Amino acid sequence: MKTILITGGAGFIGANLVRRVLALQPEWRVVNLDALTYAGDLARLADVADDPRYAFERVELADRAAVAALFRRRPIDVVFHLAAESHVDRSILEPALFIQSNVLGTQNLLDAARDAKVERFLHVSTDEVYGALGPTGRFTESTPLSPNSPYSASKAAADLLVRAACATFGFPAVITRCSNNYGPWQFPEKLVPLMICNALDQKPLPVYGDGQQVRDWIHVDDHCDGMLAAAERGRIGEIYNLGGDCERPNLEIVESVLRILGRDGSSIRHVADRPGHDRRYAIDASKAKAELAWAPRRRLDEGLRETVRWYQEHGEWVARVRSGAYRDYYERQYGGRLRSPVRPEGARP
Repeated sequence: MKTILITGGAGFIGANLVRRVLALQPEWRVVNLDALTYAGDLARLADVADDPRYAFERVELADRAAVAALFRRRPIDVVFHLAAESHVDRSILEPALFIQSNVLGTQNLLDAARDAKVERFLHVSTDEVYGALGPTGRFTESTPLSPNSPYSASKAAADLLVRAACATFGFPAVITRCSNNYGPWQFPEKLVPLMICNALDQKPLPVYGDGQQVRDWIHVDDHCDGMLAAAERGRIGEIYNLGGDCERPNLEIVESVLRILGRDGSSIRHVADRPGHDRRYAIDASKAKAELAWAPRRRLDEGLRETVRWYQEHGEWVARVRSGAYRDYYERQYGGRLRSPVRPEGARP
């Protein structure tokens, strides 16, 4: 029986991956490493907490000694490295925190995993490391890195540390870079859950600028399946893009959420854009499809309906995570913008 370490396993994508591994891989044990920062919540895993194949370890990746001690304490065969500070807006407010977690934390984990001689190390990254696209084209694995936010710069740095470990030490790592995820249990600072939760609470829906920033959207279950495929079948030292083949402007996503809820667009508020906001991302996932026998299966319209329904049915969890520090952050990020909304170019008065 293999022991799998999933870092960031109490987060949105990590918790979905923990649950998927336990359901699909009966011969795997899962160790969930998480620091339980604001976005980490063990309530996401309450249904598997008593599974004998599951264990939780509260560890800060920036604590080098604690990471090393974990690998001495537990025999780890495979690492799925998802732990990261991941919200661009927060990286603009506190860049140094992202360097500590995403860069230093990754190096500490690489060193401990290399000393433990793990069989495979999957580093989970983002399409944001490529920067912004023009109106045409897609990111491929050979697209030059050109990050434009403190978050994406920290992830690009972590990617390069993993690449260096492969080249220098023959470390058995694979990198995946994924597009925008959505689905159940996502913390309501990201676009989809923010808009759903604000709409359910009859609050304004803040949309940056004209809302025409284009993103590729993938359901978290499809992303989890892609990570598993890359860990099992990916070639060491290779990078695999994972995307949903589903480009949509942000404003269209917001309008879709409102249609699902039977609402009009009167609650949409265009607010001042954030600094350095990339205009368009698009993923070419043909390499992953060809080499990993993987492809996204969830249609966006179906996935959004299911996601809206999930948030409608989990109001207690949403209310809890949106309390306290979240309210302070929301006011800091959107309060002034909502008090002085902008009219996008070409909009009707």
